Amino acid sequence: MGDPALSRRGFLAASVAAGLGATALSGCGGDSDGGSSSGTTTIEWWNISTTEPTKTVWAGLAKKFEAEHPTVRIKIVQLENDAYKSKTTALTASGKLPDVFHTWGGGVLAQQVEAGLVEDLTDRTKDFAAGLLPVAKQPYLLDDKVYGIPFDIGMVGFWYNRAHFEKAGIGTPPTTWAGFLDAVRTLKSAGITPLALAGKEKWPGMYYWAYLAMRTAGVEALRKAEDTKDFTGPGFVDAGRHLEELVDLRPFQKGFLGAAYSSPTGQAATVGNGRAAMELMGQWAPVVEADAGKGLGRDLGFFPFPEVEGGQGKITEVFGGGGGHALRRGAPQAAVDFLEFFASETTDRELVRKTGVLPVVPAAESALGDRNLKAVQTQLKAATGFQLYLDQAYAPAVGQEVNDSVAALIAGSRTPEQVARSITKTAGEAQ
Repeated sequence: MGDPALSRRGFLAASVAAGLGATALSGCGGDSDGGSSSGTTTIEWWNISTTEPTKTVWAGLAKKFEAEHPTVRIKIVQLENDAYKSKTTALTASGKLPDVFHTWGGGVLAQQVEAGLVEDLTDRTKDFAAGLLPVAKQPYLLDDKVYGIPFDIGMVGFWYNRAHFEKAGIGTPPTTWAGFLDAVRTLKSAGITPLALAGKEKWPGMYYWAYLAMRTAGVEALRKAEDTKDFTGPGFVDAGRHLEELVDLRPFQKGFLGAAYSSPTGQAATVGNGRAAMELMGQWAPVVEADAGKGLGRDLGFFPFPEVEGGQGKITEVFGGGGGHALRRGAPQAAVDFLEFFASETTDRELVRKTGVLPVVPAAESALGDRNLKAVQTQLKAATGFQLYLDQAYAPAVGQEVNDSVAALIAGSRTPEQVARSITKTAGEAQ
């Protein structure tokens, strides 16, 4: 995973491209463990919990931790997904990461580790990390060392409006790609927008190509392509062609290319307000749909991404990941204590009940009450294969190119063959 030749100069170039200056790098990492004259240690915690109820719940947990640790203060920095990625790239370039920071694991974390900026947590967390679900820990294991502690795990799938399906006469969710395309046509014929997509943010569109690549080329082909830096195989081109089939049906809401994900007029709100029948999204979708829109309540359903006829993949192979926390190298013991607090059964139960995450502590599973999240968990527990999000599994430049190329295909400015060649070119250059 990652690029062994990575230097901070590479990160700096990325941050310059993102238009971030020195002001974005100030006041973070490196010296927050110095304490104060009163003996108080301040821990800076960067996360992406910008929507409710997670934003309020996490702030409450920080206060609870402070109450249990009177000499520690938590300084919270909350950023939207893409802004977080851009700013942490710039912070990495400066050599200053926050004490505690959100990570998806995979290639991005590997590059931060290779740059010498992330704490090895193998020994410092062994007393509590051993009890976490093994699949949830996988994205943060690099060369058998622990560099992150998960707080959730999940998968991407289709969230759908049962009432819209019933109105269109669709009895059960499709299990094949051909059946899915038929369902899209049927919904359109019934005057219902089949799909909502946040085209402006690119990463939601990547989910379609990634799943189609899993279904056509297979999970092992994706992993092999990461090693060989070659995404030009027929399975990857076919993935683009199948996505092109979908795009040609014009299934998305009006203005989708300029739509954000969690804004009041974005992807989640479009589904949550009943203006589209489906969205392809992770296990957090119900929470964001209810926060950005009204939410669908009992009309909301979930089904896994369909199989592609003749493909190498199976419907039981899932695409997803989770969220975790990593520490900057040299972080104080108080930061490790915060990770242990966050990974406790008590905290995990609260997260499951109030924010809709899936449990990473086995004992907290009984707190899971939502039928749709139970359906996701059932899929995860029965999974015969797992692929981490591509923009996290691969080196940052490769992940970004996947997002950009797929977005261009959806917009009609790039062909499936061009997508495969462009990703391959970037993968080769990132060596």
